[in-house]
Amino acid sequence: MNSILSQSKLVAFVPTSDPEKARVFYQGVLGLSLASSEEPFALVFDANGCMLRVTIVGEHKPAPFTVLGWEVADIDSAVEQLEAAGVVFLRYTGLNESDPHGIWTAPGGARIAWFHDPDGNVLSLTQF
Repeated sequence: MNSILSQSKLVAFVPTSDPEKARVFYQGVLGLSLASSEEPFALVFDANGCMLRVTIVGEHKPAPFTVLGWEVADIDSAVEQLEAAGVVFLRYTGLNESDPHGIWTAPGGARIAWFHDPDGNVLSLTQF
């Protein structure tokens, strides 16, 4: 099997139509370090060694599915901290509406919680 990209670092992208709100959210709420601002193209964050480019777009229609997620060691604590910072977690009929924090336990045992960024992009936390 070809391993062209197996040793290469991943760069993640998420769109924003309001870079100032995105900067406040990703830096101030989620706690990511702003590595650089490449206006008018992107805000570049360090997401624990992974480059996250919050790309500035003119118009944006968010996808109805998760576009970016983080693996966390303690999802209950992470959700509580983000809720304290004003993040509202999403509830999906038949999945996580009965959990007090909106955390769903998948059949394989992973626990997942979803939330929006200011542009309506669906983000997630997962504890395996």
